[in-house]
Amino acid sequence: DGLFFCGELPDKRWCGVEEKLGANQIDSAAADFLALTKKHRLIAFYGEMGAGKTTFIKALCKQLGVADIINSPTFSIVNEYGIENSEEKVFHFDFYRLKKAEEAFDFGVEDYFFSGNYCLMEWPEIVEEILKSGYDDYFAIEHFGSLNQLEDMKLSADWFRNNFNL
Repeated sequence: DGLFFCGELPDKRWCGVEEKLGANQIDSAAADFLALTKKHRLIAFYGEMGAGKTTFIKALCKQLGVADIINSPTFSIVNEYGIENSEEKVFHFDFYRLKKAEEAFDFGVEDYFFSGNYCLMEWPEIVEEILKSGYDDYFAIEHFGSLNQLEDMKLSADWFRNNFNL
């Protein structure tokens, strides 16, 4: 049981959060997610427009100790947030506007990926091959959305923990 849910379908991982969660519940779901994926620093969120990717990333940043205002980096491509009382950073990417992977190389995406910091990515399709080509801590959530959108795929965080050894 929990507010954050993940599971596996043939060739896909999916995750979701309960729809209409209060702020404390979203924070709890984000804390569950970070506990489940603690060894992963590169996390790619695939999902439809309006699925809640940015909202969930805001909650993840809060749980990580980011005090900055979190905004979608749709126009800047990447936002950098500092983690309080730490040298660590969180990089929040939105690759929606990129047309080809070379554009990601142009702004130095590999430097971000190799930094050891959290890289939380929305619309990662354009950099998918880069991620698959040698980043051991790359973790893809191939369908992210509310449980209403995922209603036939409800599984618990415990199921996910047991089956993915996270």
